[in-house]
Parts: sequence; structure tokens; C-alpha cells
Amino acid sequence: MTAFYFGGDYNPEQWSPEVWKEDVALMQRAGVNLVTVGVFAWSSLEPEPGRYEFGWLDQVLDLLHDGGIQVDLATPTASPPPWFSLRHPDALPVKADGTRLTHGSRDTYCACAPAYRKAAAGIARVLAERYSEHPALAMWHVHNEYGTTCYCDHAAAAFRLWLQERYGDLDRLNAAWTTAFWSQGYSHWDQIQPPRATQYLVNPTQALDFKRFWSDELLSAFEEQKAILRSLSPETPITTNFVFGGWVPVNHARWAPEVDLVAIDHYPGSAGLGAEEQTAFGADLARGWAGGRSWLLMEQAAGSLNVGRRLHTKEPGRMARHSLSHLARGSRGALFFQWRASRGGAEMFHSAMVPHAGAESRRFAEVAGFGASLPRLAELEGSAVEAEVAILWDAEAWWAMQSTHLPSSELDYLAAVQAAHRQFWAAGIGVDVVAPDADLSAYRLVVVPSLYLVSDQAAASIARYVERGGRLLVTYFSGIVNEDAQVRLGGYPGAFSEVLGISVEEFHPVEEVRLRSGGRGRVWSEQVDLAGAEAVDRYSGGVLDGSPAITRNEYGEGVAWYVSTQLEDEAYESLVEQVVQDAGIERPELPAGVELVRRRAGESTWTILINHSEVVVELPVEGYDLLSGTQVLSPLRLIAGGQAVVRA
Repeated sequence: MTAFYFGGDYNPEQWSPEVWKEDVALMQRAGVNLVTVGVFAWSSLEPEPGRYEFGWLDQVLDLLHDGGIQVDLATPTASPPPWFSLRHPDALPVKADGTRLTHGSRDTYCACAPAYRKAAAGIARVLAERYSEHPALAMWHVHNEYGTTCYCDHAAAAFRLWLQERYGDLDRLNAAWTTAFWSQGYSHWDQIQPPRATQYLVNPTQALDFKRFWSDELLSAFEEQKAILRSLSPETPITTNFVFGGWVPVNHARWAPEVDLVAIDHYPGSAGLGAEEQTAFGADLARGWAGGRSWLLMEQAAGSLNVGRRLHTKEPGRMARHSLSHLARGSRGALFFQWRASRGGAEMFHSAMVPHAGAESRRFAEVAGFGASLPRLAELEGSAVEAEVAILWDAEAWWAMQSTHLPSSELDYLAAVQAAHRQFWAAGIGVDVVAPDADLSAYRLVVVPSLYLVSDQAAASIARYVERGGRLLVTYFSGIVNEDAQVRLGGYPGAFSEVLGISVEEFHPVEEVRLRSGGRGRVWSEQVDLAGAEAVDRYSGGVLDGSPAITRNEYGEGVAWYVSTQLEDEAYESLVEQVVQDAGIERPELPAGVELVRRRAGESTWTILINHSEVVVELPVEGYDLLSGTQVLSPLRLIAGGQAVVRA
């Protein structure tokens, strides 16, 4: 397609054929051109083992095709039917405490169970055999939100095989896991179990390896279905929707090369401006997984934000602003979960494009309005997001910092990365979120927030980047352990001590610290000794009074900065101003709450502006606004909640 995708998950099995016809008419009215069908339809497709009911799906796909709507057809393997669970109770998932879960929700399966893998491959095959030539088919959607973990005996056996392949022999595993501690030395592979519930702290490297294993095991499950679909439908793109969260044992950066189109689900967890910050971070993260290529926002909520114990209704225009933020950062479209709000079931109050109130509602009017605007943005496709800054992100570092043995339970890798990203988002400076071993040569500045675990190879690559003239900003609790989650001896921050020109002997977890500059830090502080670096700011008061808090070191032709505490936003913003200026990066003059993204293709440039504030702002931008279809002269006047996509 040359246009952006617009639509969402469609679950016709929940509705009567009369509603299907109404749905297609409403989709046409809203500008929908792609819907995902069949994600949770296994029991409707195969109500009994080997007995298939395809008549309803045939009708739906024909109706959609006749209405000019393409289909992202899903394999329904995230939700096995009741008959499967009753027939194969050993395939039900087991929690770390040994509790076997029962059927009654989604994701009640163990991906290591042979019966589940066989059944999943079977339903994928019959779908491909029947629909690979259907004219509505635009894409295959394997499974849904891979991320389920299990601790059963099937998982234990598969884990041992994975460990044998990773380590080769028990001596290497025992060394990597430091099993001499607490008498954990293994003398036979069968002695090794998953990190199940135990008396006290779990071995941190065992827990880390279990997540690595699950990422690979789930990828294997995906690839089994992908191979079947590819053999029967060789020209059709294949994807799956990545879901992001602390509970997800999936290294999406490793998965990304295996999908034809990176697709994500994104649900911010804040009612305030944090939702916009999280939206931008999720989009930049997806683009990083996609290696700078376009990607797809597969799911978002049309009408609400989940802020914990209650839903927050999206204010008028907020859905469009979030969607445009994703598009600005490289998404091939804006899709939602789901098309029509369910009448019953566990997610009956999940917002939808067509709410319970029906099509004559504010929500549907906004959906249709945004759909109508998308064709005007088609020329953005093929352009690249401009980014002079890279922020490093690593799933394995995140998993390692989720361990229970750290010196402070308040250390939070995701929060540290998002805090860094937030500063550049607020400043209107483009950011790529990339892996630690990525090629960094194109960036003026690389930011390394709390990268607790880092490999020798990645650390050396980062050092070379600085040595050759790059600018580096590293924050607290970075470079502490190697790939085996073992401490790098000789002083913190281990992997980065030389390039930063410092040595840290002791950590000082805190509630709050003050800096001489007037700034404040929270959660963390360190006793920093200078080993070539200069102190840019120092601690004020307390046990670290006068000790360096922020440092700057010239290394080779470049410069490396270090921050030894979790700066509050005001102090972080001040530091970023210094670092950005030092790196020669132009910082635009941007009012608070205004989001800016720049894209380029050849000599053409586009500036995307989104006013998340509640006041009118004026910006020094001129050109042709794709959204309004008008020529604009500087200053561009943007109303509260307003958006513009200006081609220079």
C-alpha cells in the first residue's frame, strides 16, 4: 500500500452477520483500510479437534474485500480453546510457585509443551491452506503479544537443552552462574531447574538466563508458524505484534530481523503529559528495533488510558495527537484494539473505535476525522526521522536489573532510560533508541542510562566511538556487570571507568541529595574519585559533601560525561543543555508541551508539530501544512491541542 494503514482488531465472531454489514459500511465511512481478524477466534474456527468452521470467516473476508478493506489475518494461537486444555492438561502454564493455572483466560498454554506446538502449527496450516489466495489478505499476523512464561517440567527440559547449547559443559555454566556461592554447584544437567520459588534470593544469572531462554523459545514458536505460512503464502508479509513490559521475556531487538514488518502494541500508563512522553519513547524504540525502517503501530486504545486502578478517558483530540506522534516517528499507520467495543467478556470496557454508544458518538467522529486526514500525509512514507542523538537500550540489561539482589530496590532501568529520553523529547531533539552494540558513528551524542549489564564488545565499541570524536553521557549504575551478571572488579563503573576517567569505590543509595549547582538527585549517589576527569558539579551536604557528582572527561578526540545520581528533571534539563552544546547539536526554541519531529527525504524536509499544552503557541516555521492544506508563514500559530505537518 502507498497510503498509511488505518484500522484495528476486528472480532466478527462476537457479532451477527447483520452487524458485519454495518461494520463494513462504518469502516468505509471512517477511512479504514486494514483490519486484523481472527486473533482470538480459535474456538470459533475449530470448535472440536479437527472440525473446522470456516463459513463465517469466508463471509467476513468476502465482505471486507468487497468493501475495499484489506485483512491482516491472525493465527489464533494466543488463546487455545477449552477442548485443548482439557485434552492436554500438561500444556497449561505453571507459575514459579508450582501452581498450575486453569483454563478461563487468554494465554493459558506453555509454549514448550509439544501438544501446544503441534496444535498451533496445525491451525496455522489450515488457515494458510484456505486463505493464502484470498484477495483480501494483505498480511499474516502470527499469534498475539508473545510473552507468556511457564515453569513446568516441559519448560525445565527445554531450558536444560538451551543451557547445554549456550555453555557447552557444566564447568562453564557453574563458572558463569557462580554456583560456588551457596553450594549450588551442578554435577549433572538434570539437576538444573527453572528459577522457581525458593527459600530466599534466586541466583541472578540463572534468572537472567531463563528470560534469555524464553525469548529464544518463543521466537522458535513464532518461526514454526512463520515457516508454514511462508511455504503456502510466499509473497505475503508476516509479522507479530510486539508487546512491551517488565513481564515480557522477549528481546525484541533480536526478534526484529525475523519479521517482515516490526509491529508494536502501545498503551501509555499515565493520565498526564507522561502519556505523550511514553508514546514518543515507544515509537522511537520501535523504530530502533526496525533498524530505522518503517514499522507499524498495531494496537493502541482509541478512548482511554490505563493509569492503574482506573481508566482515564482520552480528552478530545488526544487520540489524534498520540497517533500522529507514532506516524511522525516512522509508523506505517495507526491501528487500534479494537474496532467495535465488546458487549461482554473480560475486556468489555476496553475502548474501541466504535464504542458502546455507537457510531453517533464523539469517539467515532474523532476516529473518522483522523482517518480522513491520513491520505494527506502519504508523502511522509519513505522519509527518514532526523536524529543526532542515540540512547542505548538493552532488554538483557533490563532483565538483569529486575533481580532481587541489587543494593537498592528503587533502581529502575526503564525509568532511567525514559528519564533520559524525556529530556530530548521536551527539547525537540531527535533521538534514536538503539542497542549497545549498534554502529554509533552517525550520532553526535550517545546517552547510556544505567546500563548495568554490558558486554566487553559493546563497551569497547562505545569507547571507540568517544575516542574517534563522539560525545558520551553515561548515568549512574552503568557498566557494573558482564554478560554473566558478574561484577567487573577493580572499581565501578567497570566497563566505562577508563573512558569516563573516574573510579567509584562505594555506592550510597539515598532518598535525596543536593548538588552545589542547586540541583537535586534522588534514589542514588556514589563516591566518585577523579582519574583524569574534571568535576562539573559536586554534592552539597551529607556524607558525600564536596565529592564529584557530575564529571567530564576528554578521551581521545571525544568527551565523556558521567552523572552519579538520578537527577530530577530541572537539573537533568540543565545538564542536557550543556552536553548538547558541547556536542554541537542545535536545540530548537520550543514552548513547553510542544512535540517536534523532523523528517527528510533527499532535499525535502517535513516538520511535525504537536501542541500538547493548553495554550496557543507560536513557532518559527513556514511552508505547506499537509493537514490543513494551506501555506503557512512564520510564525506558525498552533492552538491548544493543534497539529501541523509542514513541508519546507
